[in-house]
Amino acid sequence: MWGTAAWAAGILALLVLLPPAARKGFGERLATHWNASGEPNGSHPLWAVVLVPAAIWIVLVAVAVFWRAARRWRGAVLVSCGVLLAGVQVSIVRANLSHTDWHDADPVTVGAVVTVVAAVAAGLVGVLMSGRRASSAARGQGPRMDIPAGERRVWLASTGNRWLYLLAAVIGVGASAAPLIGFGGPAAPVWLLTVPLLFASVSVLACSSVRVRVTERGMDVAFGPLGWPVRRWDAADIEWARAENRTPAQVGGWGYRLSGLGTTVMLRSGACLVVRAKGKDFAVSVDDAERGAALLNSLAGARTEQH
Repeated sequence: MWGTAAWAAGILALLVLLPPAARKGFGERLATHWNASGEPNGSHPLWAVVLVPAAIWIVLVAVAVFWRAARRWRGAVLVSCGVLLAGVQVSIVRANLSHTDWHDADPVTVGAVVTVVAAVAAGLVGVLMSGRRASSAARGQGPRMDIPAGERRVWLASTGNRWLYLLAAVIGVGASAAPLIGFGGPAAPVWLLTVPLLFASVSVLACSSVRVRVTERGMDVAFGPLGWPVRRWDAADIEWARAENRTPAQVGGWGYRLSGLGTTVMLRSGACLVVRAKGKDFAVSVDDAERGAALLNSLAGARTEQH
């Protein structure tokens, strides 16, 4: 999620910081390559500077999610590449900031060094965090809740992060302001900018809050203020559940995170409801996680005893 936010922040920097003459349209060229002496020797149109990092990020996330062999290192790779992509965009913005002709762009030596160092540092932190593996447990093991015969229990919890709400709003304002600032033209309609920004705003908004429900059927996690999308786990697939304290530093940041601990929806530090289902761990930061874990373990244990 933060990779999407970093990319959107880079676009907003282009919107706000570039001089008006450089904002005539998506076809305007910006310096993107420099030689060893620090002089610009290559350029790309603005649309490429905006959209190429987004495409790279989408591919990285897809590989991290669907390639099982990369599961252990995906958190470190995503954190490192997210910092790298954001740093590249910031460096390009800074170099072109005071110039309307890309041939006059400033050197990016300092920015390049800082970006590489920050990306390597972020990757090392991700590797250290990925080394921590969640402990295993037997089906239904852990705290359990006594459920009298004939009764049904339901557990509900929700949480949100106001800073993510604010970030989604800022990106949304940027999407709305793009037509007013002067982007777009006959060769490159303004929707080429507003649509990606709106997508980024909706993505951040969807990770800003969650609602968790546990019933005898299993567990549902609904994302965002509209309660969509929804992830579901059948009670028969849940091996165990527990409450565990986690911090953003342990899982790689805020929002929907992929790390060595599995998948974590991190909206606040503290207790998280952690579930193991089909050999994969999922955690979500919600209040009263202990009670939710106890109910899930009782349901999983009851199904085991019946079979």
